[in-house]
Amino acid sequence: MVQLNRLIDRLRDAQIQFVIVRGFAGVLHGSSLLTRDLDVCVLLDAANVERLRETFRDLHPRHRLSPQKLSFLDNPDPGSTLKNLYLETDLGPIDFLGSIMGVGVLNASIEIQLFERPCRVISIEGLIQAKQALGREKDLLAVKELRAILEKK
Repeated sequence: MVQLNRLIDRLRDAQIQFVIVRGFAGVLHGSSLLTRDLDVCVLLDAANVERLRETFRDLHPRHRLSPQKLSFLDNPDPGSTLKNLYLETDLGPIDFLGSIMGVGVLNASIEIQLFERPCRVISIEGLIQAKQALGREKDLLAVKELRAILEKK
């Protein structure tokens, strides 16, 4: 069972700056399209990669897109920077994205109260831009719904 609230709390407790993006961001804006993972935009420099290792160490983080499901605790080597990071943890999958195509995420984010604490999420306008830039069929479907939500606000 995916426990998005506990994944988010881990990031907040570790004081890692992040912005919720993609599917769960859509849900937070009122989308009915379900998601089974958490996508966050975060700086993936060497220092943050090490902080993420420590933050998720006890959750057995594994690279979910590698056939061998390598441990994130050992791969990549210390001091590495990454573009993106796709992990499976004991609390569920979490994708760390270094950037979002078509959007300056921090400038396109808003602060909301989530699970009784402040959290940054990409704005609905930013999410629409990002999903349009991806251009995948499922993203374009989400764009239609997000535009309808935006028009009602």
